[in-house]
Amino acid sequence: MLIDAHCHVWRIGQNGHEWPTPDLAAIYRDFDLRNLEQDSKLYDLSGVILVQSQPSERDTGWLLELAAADPLALGVVGWTDLAAPDAPDRIATLARDPWLKGLRPMLQDLASDWILDPKLAPAIAAIIAADLPFDALVKPRHLPAMLELLRRWPDLRIVIDHGAKPEIAAGRLDPWREEMAALAAEPGVHCKLSGLLTEAGDRPTAQAVEPYARHLIEVFGPDRLMWGSDWPVLNLAGDYPSWRAMCEAWAPSEQHAALFGETARRFYRL
Repeated sequence: MLIDAHCHVWRIGQNGHEWPTPDLAAIYRDFDLRNLEQDSKLYDLSGVILVQSQPSERDTGWLLELAAADPLALGVVGWTDLAAPDAPDRIATLARDPWLKGLRPMLQDLASDWILDPKLAPAIAAIIAADLPFDALVKPRHLPAMLELLRRWPDLRIVIDHGAKPEIAAGRLDPWREEMAALAAEPGVHCKLSGLLTEAGDRPTAQAVEPYARHLIEVFGPDRLMWGSDWPVLNLAGDYPSWRAMCEAWAPSEQHAALFGETARRFYRL
């Protein structure tokens, strides 16, 4: 079983598209699941989790339609505005779609403590009530707030996307290393081994990324770490086979079944 726990599809100019922008020439075009099948043809994909790429419910609605029609898509991590007055109702409505497997508010461009605003409490309570995972698209500056969020809402099922995007290009391990270990010490917190190559700047090599990947493998272990390609964003720094091969080399073989499929299947209740 191979489940890609994090990939994207988009249509330029449609479904609330805002990103990628034309300056990112390698990915500024339409991508669909047939393109993914071509790029991952060396592997027999059991399925993928489609993750929203736009802060738009139109994008989420389109992804849900794709998932319902395409057997490669096992589910969708969508978006809704958690700060909207009717956010609890929107969350409840989205949760009734069987293909919705989680929500992602795209915290990376928001204030580091935005998620702790008391005004968001009804939305977070609604996510928990719907038993939906919370995909945390964060950067290292958000990690203290994520730890506080977990302590306020211990029933919130959180997965940290892309290892919290460590500052690999700068070669900076700390305080990211200690803060990720503190998060991993909280029961139930999961993480995605994904998106690291694109954080390595002008040297997206195995040597640059390895210390960060190995730390995630060590502190989360195979039962709380899941592999994702972050395709097609991955194409900015590498390709599908090379990223998969790197992760296979870093993780002990006895962890592969969990890392490359079982943990995602269980966490997203596929």
